[in-house]
Amino acid sequence: MTGRPVPTAGPGDEPAGAGLDSVAALVASRVRDVPDFPRPGIQFKDLTPLFADGPAFRAAVAAMLRQRDRGSFDVVVGIEARGFLVAAAVACAAGTGVVPVRKAGKLPWHSVSARYELEYGEATVEMHEDAFATARRALIVDDVLATGGTLAAAADLVGRAGGQVAGMSVLLELAALGGRSRLSGYDVHSLLTV
Repeated sequence: MTGRPVPTAGPGDEPAGAGLDSVAALVASRVRDVPDFPRPGIQFKDLTPLFADGPAFRAAVAAMLRQRDRGSFDVVVGIEARGFLVAAAVACAAGTGVVPVRKAGKLPWHSVSARYELEYGEATVEMHEDAFATARRALIVDDVLATGGTLAAAADLVGRAGGQVAGMSVLLELAALGGRSRLSGYDVHSLLTV
């Protein structure tokens, strides 16, 4: 299957010619710090103000697509829960489908699962085993790259379900947590690194 052209900008996106740095600054201005969530000692980066701002969210999605090679992916994989919002928007803008990676027990069909550690606990995620029956090259999308556990688990699921990881894209990377080191060998792009 051939990839679809990826739009670089459109009506309502950031001003023509706006660079990734200006969009990253826009995203940074829409991130809210929430101390001690979901447990004491965690500084949560809340992206809901970005999602609520239509023009800013559209600009972020367009910028994420500009970071990718045209035609390099056939489908977008989105990770529960906020990653669904980003992945659906990216897939819509790129003209592809979207495959969900969900928490254990939430998918209605035969699935493969992966257990992983994250910065404040453990989790198990699942994907339908036939997710790549028609499109194999997957762009994995999430909101935040923290320790890398979620993205690594999603990549494992893509491979076990018969897909190929074409790359990974996130809105925000928390560099201090070193998650990128768990993803060596993958083409990882973040719109904003803090």
